[in-house]
Amino acid sequence: MNKDYLIYPASLVATLFSCGSVIATELIYEPVNPNFGGNPLNGTYLLQSAQSQDSHEDPDKHDSLYEQPSALDRFTDSLETRLLNQLLTDVGDGNSGELITDDFIVQIVDNDGVLTVLITDRSTGDKSEIVVSGLNPTN
Repeated sequence: MNKDYLIYPASLVATLFSCGSVIATELIYEPVNPNFGGNPLNGTYLLQSAQSQDSHEDPDKHDSLYEQPSALDRFTDSLETRLLNQLLTDVGDGNSGELITDDFIVQIVDNDGVLTVLITDRSTGDKSEIVVSGLNPTN
């Protein structure tokens, strides 16, 4: 038998025993995700990482959240705004008034410097009342 085969394993064992002592500590689990006790500062990084990897599209999502109103809708909004302004001007002159639209009924009354605006939602019947006091009735 060849002596080289015995020398190599013996030298390996001698080398292992001649090394210094090995220091080891126990493993401690530290979670990364803040939902499981990790550092709260990791939350933003984890969320951005997840969102950058998300390739799913919402089937109910519209291409654009803003829809351009039609010319008729813009004209109707402009007319309602103008009528409300005129109604407030008339109330400033001492007159009361009312404006009825498809969605709301607006009643404005000035009682000796106390301006009362009653808004009624025609679809639900909900009413809102706004009272502003301290107005000069001579305007």
